Amino acid sequence: MRLDGKVVVITGAAGGIGSALARRFAAEKAAALVLADLDGDAAAALAASLPGEAVGVEADVTSEEQIAEVVSETLERYERIDLFCANAGITSGAALEASDEVWARTWAVNVLSHVYSARAVLPSMLDRGSGYLLHTCSAAGLLTAVGDAPYAVTKHAAVSFAEWLSITYGSRGIRVSALCPQGVDTPMLQEGLKAGHIGAKVTAAGGAVLSAEHVAETVVAGLDAEKFLILPHPEVARYYLHRATDTDRWLAGMRTLRDSLS
Repeated sequence: MRLDGKVVVITGAAGGIGSALARRFAAEKAAALVLADLDGDAAAALAASLPGEAVGVEADVTSEEQIAEVVSETLERYERIDLFCANAGITSGAALEASDEVWARTWAVNVLSHVYSARAVLPSMLDRGSGYLLHTCSAAGLLTAVGDAPYAVTKHAAVSFAEWLSITYGSRGIRVSALCPQGVDTPMLQEGLKAGHIGAKVTAAGGAVLSAEHVAETVVAGLDAEKFLILPHPEVARYYLHRATDTDRWLAGMRTLRDSLS
C-alpha cells in the first residue's frame, strides 16, 4: 500500500496522530486527503496548510449519519476511497467509578465509530475489489490501560473488531491494519500527566514517549508492508508475548508498576 495517488479519509484529523498522518500522507503525494474532525475549523486550517488536494470537514464520529455523509461526499467528489483511517479516540481517566455516560461515550468514540466507518466505506471498496482500513487502537488494546477501565476495554474491542474485519474481508481485497502505539507526545497524554492520572504515568514510564511524526513514519512503513499490527514501540510486541505466555507473571508486574506510581 503506497500513499502516492491515493484518496484517504482520516477521522480525528485536526491534532495529535491524526494531523501527523495528514502531513505525512501529503508528503507521500496522496491524491486527496479528507480530514474529518469534531473541530471543523481546525480540520479546515490543517487542510489549507498542506500541499496538494486536501479538504477539512466537521464530523462527529459517534454519529453514523455524519460518517456516512463524509464517505458519500468523498465518493461523489473523488469517486473512490483507497484508505480510511479511523483515528479518533478518547480516554476517560476513570476506574470503577466511571458513570454509564462515560462508558457509553468512550464506547461510541473508540469502538462504534470504527463500526460506522466500516459500514459506510466497505460497500464501495468491495465493489472495486480493493481498499484499506487503518484503525488506531493503542497498545492498550493489546495490553491494558492502568487506571482507565473504559479505555482498556474499548481499545481491546477495537483490536478485536479490526481482526474480525481482516478475517472476514481479507480474501476480498480488503486490507486492515491496527495501529497500536504506546506513549505518544499528544495532548491526550500530556493532559493526563498534568491531571496526575495513574494511567498516563504508567504509559510515560512504560517506554519511550514518541512524537506523533515518528508514529506517522511507522504507519507509512506498516502500510507499505501491509502489516496487521503496526507497532511504533517495538517493545509492545515483547510485552504482548509475555502477557500471552505467562499471564500471571505479567499481571504481577503490572500491579508492581501501578503500585510504584500510585
